[in-house]
Amino acid sequence: MPKPYESVSRNDNIPALKIENGPHPKRSRYVRKEGSCNVVFRHVPEEWLLFVTDIFTTLVEIRWRVMFLIFALSYILSWLFFGILYWIIALAHGDMQKHTDDACVYKVHSFTAAFLFSLETQTTIGYGFRGMSENCMIAIIIVTVQDVISCFIDTFVIGIVVAKMASARKRAQTVGFSNCAVINLRDGYLCLSWRVGDFRRNHLVEGTARAQIVNSTVHATGKLDVTYEDLVIQQKDIVLVTPTTICHRIEPGSPLYKMSLVDLRKSDFELVVSFTYTDDTTGMLHQTRTSYTPAEILWGQLFQEMIRASRRHYRVDYMLFNHTAKVLVPEVSAETYEHKKQLRPPSRHSPRHSPRSSPRPSPKSPRQNHNENFLKPPTLMVEHVNDSNPEPTVSTSQAGNQNQCTLPLPDVFTTADM
Repeated sequence: MPKPYESVSRNDNIPALKIENGPHPKRSRYVRKEGSCNVVFRHVPEEWLLFVTDIFTTLVEIRWRVMFLIFALSYILSWLFFGILYWIIALAHGDMQKHTDDACVYKVHSFTAAFLFSLETQTTIGYGFRGMSENCMIAIIIVTVQDVISCFIDTFVIGIVVAKMASARKRAQTVGFSNCAVINLRDGYLCLSWRVGDFRRNHLVEGTARAQIVNSTVHATGKLDVTYEDLVIQQKDIVLVTPTTICHRIEPGSPLYKMSLVDLRKSDFELVVSFTYTDDTTGMLHQTRTSYTPAEILWGQLFQEMIRASRRHYRVDYMLFNHTAKVLVPEVSAETYEHKKQLRPPSRHSPRHSPRSSPRPSPKSPRQNHNENFLKPPTLMVEHVNDSNPEPTVSTSQAGNQNQCTLPLPDVFTTADM
């Protein structure tokens, strides 16, 4: 007996479906697999002014190496700026030529000494050799201003580093989607589903799943139209304690309702899915996104079970997070599948024959007889013959008088539909 399904993985060499129109050119993704948008803005009016106006968000979004370079330059340039001021004050007061006790800043007789005094003042090192005197009020004012600016720089740097480390993007990397989406049968309906899971031990407070079909159309004039179609998700509000399979039922009103396997391979859309949630540790709102192309939507596949129950706890095996198994699914569209289900004759349970009464056949119209003959599955006639007697030749008219057993085929689609 053949197995109903077998274990496969994304790395298996599965032959692709041949399309008569030939391969389509690969289109750039609207949303990348890691969740970032593949969009580049050009000729933004007053772009630098917008970045400088919201300098805090700009520094949080830039890369770490650029941020470290900016912070290092902010400290070095502030030391250098105030060092030049102390050197100018020493030149104006005459501390470079004479070494007396009435100098503005003690032990500052060169530019190097002025720079070291600025560094020691701002970092509160205080080696004990250089210090401020009471002879120059302007030098005292500059030292006070430098201390205040130093506090602002320290606060700004610490705030940016903490905000960058606690960024929602870092938390979003620990919540992931499956590498592919699948289409299979659920409760008699074709359904599109994908998997989402949290790789951390702490649970999320609440989350909402969402999915959209993104279509981009390029006109002959070069105009690009981008349209969005929402997908209705069954149970979109999720508490992500264990990995969950998010399901969209392909029913009337769905963009995929009239799409078969061949149409899916020929189509050029993008399925963008997202999961918005609140972290119970920080209370911050996060969002994880990804996208699936038609080549990443596997028809006739089913996600393998990865949750096992033991006596003490539930075990989740993330090795099976992206593994799928093949199942029998008709390759027709959901519309055709629903139409064929309506044309099937309802299953009839024949009552037990009683010697007292026998069922009386009901009259049927010629149209009902025609549909019944058209949809009636083929049967297999089995004849019981005794071993002692030779095998008789039974005509068609005599076949109904002998013991026979009718074995109907399963009530599924024909081989051509599967």
